[in-house]
Parts: sequence; structure tokens; C-alpha cells
Amino acid sequence: MSTFATGAVLAQGDFYTDRSASGGSCVSANGFCPGWIADNFDQYLVPLRQHALLTITAVAIGFAIAFSLALISERRRWLVGPITQLSGILYTVPTLAAFFLLLPVTGRGFVTAEVALVAYTLLILFRGVRTGLDGVPPETVDAARGVGLTERQLMWQVKLPLALPQIVAALRVASSTTVGLATLAFFAGGGGLGGKIYADLTFKSNVVLAGLLCVLLAAAIEIVLVLVQRRLTPWMRAVQG
Repeated sequence: MSTFATGAVLAQGDFYTDRSASGGSCVSANGFCPGWIADNFDQYLVPLRQHALLTITAVAIGFAIAFSLALISERRRWLVGPITQLSGILYTVPTLAAFFLLLPVTGRGFVTAEVALVAYTLLILFRGVRTGLDGVPPETVDAARGVGLTERQLMWQVKLPLALPQIVAALRVASSTTVGLATLAFFAGGGGLGGKIYADLTFKSNVVLAGLLCVLLAAAIEIVLVLVQRRLTPWMRAVQG
């Protein structure tokens, strides 16, 4: 039996033990059972924390890489095409296929899941940063140069602040996407809510609870990013007001 299959069987064994212990006709009918959810909710807290760690780590590393590449390509514009194409190729690789390709190199566990998840964020984040920088009005750039700003000052004091809404928008998309993809990290031994979801796809209470936690995690990250954007762009609130 393969390593993935063994892990799935073990997870299912634990899951079915939990189900049989709760009893009840609702559970026997694979229905939506509020009582079962209340009794077993604590078993989802560790997978939720793992899922959050998988998501936040992947988006943070992906942003650091994509942001650096976007800044480099600002002066070397010929790099935009190759970087976009390469990140696009990585984005099209099926998740499970990526796990299998990485297993001989990184082994089964958190690292394998993270490498794949980071790869999927690069296209979204690189395009987001580049779109934000390219969207800065030329007259604003000319005016900044006219008052004597250096290229470094122009980047950090003018271009990036104006590009920030687009950058945060890309982070929001990448985060939501990664929350969904992280459910497959279970097959790479990375943990997360995927282990609960795939333990029994026919049991409504399990799928609803695990799926709802994924949605709440994505919503929480979304709210944090929106608050960060509002904090970093006070002039936008003044314009909107």
C-alpha cells in the first residue's frame, strides 16, 4: 500500500471511530448532525491551525519572491515576460502531480506541501505587483522626478504607495486560492483540514464543518488584509469620504 493510501486509511480509521462513538440515527444516515458537530468540534482545531499555517506561510514566502522579482523587473523590463511565463507554467501543474514530483526531493511532509503552494501563488502575486506598478500615472512619476527624487525614493515613496491597493488585491486572491489548495496538502503529509474532509466525503456534518472552517479562515485573512490596506492608505479614505 502506498504512503498516501496508508495515511488516508489511518485518518479514516480515526474518523470512523469518532463517528461510531457519537452514535445516533442522524450519524448513521450520514446527515447534518449539529450534536455531532458540537461533540467533535475540538478535533478540528489542530487541523485548522495547520491549515492557517500552511496558507499564511505559503502566501508570505510567495509574496517575498514575487515582490522581489517585480522590483527587479522594474528596471529590467525584459524579465517580465519570462517570469510571467515561468510562474504561469508552475501554476498549471496539477497539485497532486506537484506533490508526487517533489516527494523524491523533499520527502512527505510540510515542506513538500509548502513548495507546491508557494509555486501556485507566484503568478497571482507577481502580476498583482506589476499591475500596480504599471498603473502609476506617468505624470505622477514625472512630477516626482521633477522635484528631485531618486529612483529608489520614487519607488518607495511614490510608486509602491500608489500600487498598494492592487498589491493587496492580489494578496487577497492568492490567500483565498491557497486556502482551497491547502486542503490537498493532506495527501503530501502537510496536515490541514483536508485530512478531515477526505476522511469521509459522504458524511455531511464532517464536510460542512471542515468546509465552513476553510471559508471562515479565508474570510478572516481577507478582513485582516483589508484592514492593513486601510491602515497603510489613509489618503484613500479621505478621497472616498
